[in-house]
Amino acid sequence: MTNALDILKERGFLYQMTDETAMRERLEKGPATFYVGFDPTGNSLHIGHLLPIMGMRWLQKCGHRPIALVGGGTAMIGDPSGKTSARPIMTVETIDENVACLKKQLSRFLDFSDGKALLLNNAAWLRNLNLLEFLRDIGSLFSVPRMLAHESVKMRLETGLSFLEFSYPLMQGYDFYILNRDYNCEFQFGGQDQWGNMTAGTELTRRLSNKTVNVATFPLLLKSDGTKFGKTAGGAVWLDPERTSPFNYYQFWRNTEDSEVKKLLALFTALPMDEVNRLGELQAPTINRAKEILAYEATALAHGHDEAIKAFAAAGNEFGFADPNNTIPTTSRIAEASPIQLEADIPTFEISQADIDAGLPIFILLAKSGLCKTSSDARRLVKGGGCSIDDRKITEEKYQISANDFVDGSFTLKAGKKSRKRIKLA
Repeated sequence: MTNALDILKERGFLYQMTDETAMRERLEKGPATFYVGFDPTGNSLHIGHLLPIMGMRWLQKCGHRPIALVGGGTAMIGDPSGKTSARPIMTVETIDENVACLKKQLSRFLDFSDGKALLLNNAAWLRNLNLLEFLRDIGSLFSVPRMLAHESVKMRLETGLSFLEFSYPLMQGYDFYILNRDYNCEFQFGGQDQWGNMTAGTELTRRLSNKTVNVATFPLLLKSDGTKFGKTAGGAVWLDPERTSPFNYYQFWRNTEDSEVKKLLALFTALPMDEVNRLGELQAPTINRAKEILAYEATALAHGHDEAIKAFAAAGNEFGFADPNNTIPTTSRIAEASPIQLEADIPTFEISQADIDAGLPIFILLAKSGLCKTSSDARRLVKGGGCSIDDRKITEEKYQISANDFVDGSFTLKAGKKSRKRIKLA
């Protein structure tokens, strides 16, 4: 079987490793247990979490056992890494509700049957720690000068860092020690901004258990404009279909820049690398077929094949298909789309005649239908010329929806170039 490290390297997952040779040799010997941590700061994962999740999938596919560690304990402190200010302190009840939601979402990506993967919550060992014992037994093993040298700490010293957040590496290091002790966990994977926290775990485990464990980080993905991958003008792109619909999720990937297609195909799909390289080398306009494949594959992983095909069909019917005759070879199931499936429509929002009779301004409809986050955003969109009904541009923010706007009981409400919904009269 191919060494998992080779797969991760070839596909662009790896940024830093404590000991590549040791990791390679151990992964070559047989199944090993590793972990990745997830902060339950919200009730849904977003695209920013996908890189480590995809890395976990490849490691599991090679026979290794993932531990998805949800930070029900560490979330009570808040990780300062990559943050310019302290996170709001959440209640235990909110944290626990978020933990339950994340567990459900992770199950879409990882196989937890028969112990092939574990879902753990560090609240089990962190929430009942005795402070004096922890400071004596664990705190005494951490060097303050070394902690101050971490980039995440140095950056925050300029804006203010509480002792609460400063103690976070102790908690995360303790996680690794516990997982190694109780579950024989030998590796941790995480984002590159986690390097200091992760190496704290290798050092603590060595000192407490006299065992060598290793860590590896994934690169921070940035878009061409320098902003974080997964962020849009409307905020984060969520895995929860109630927060980001499968259609909008598909559209996020479909709107990828040409120069990013090959990298994203390698990281966020399971397509063979020879196919990734071939698709990534396509030029405009055929590169748009590679974007359709990327969008389908990413959406199928998060929401299933049926929802992905519906999104592909709806987008294609609205904006056009890049390769309607399937002339570009692919192993993706996108090629299985039937003519019936391709008749799918874009997402629908229903209003009643009573809504119209009561007076329904266009900016209110934009907000209610989810095309804009707020009424203020909707007003700005209309004033800026970004709104239209079918192909008719609407520039008056107080424009009232009327029966004349409907053709055969519906019309397409457009917000910008890519976002739209079918408005139906119920």
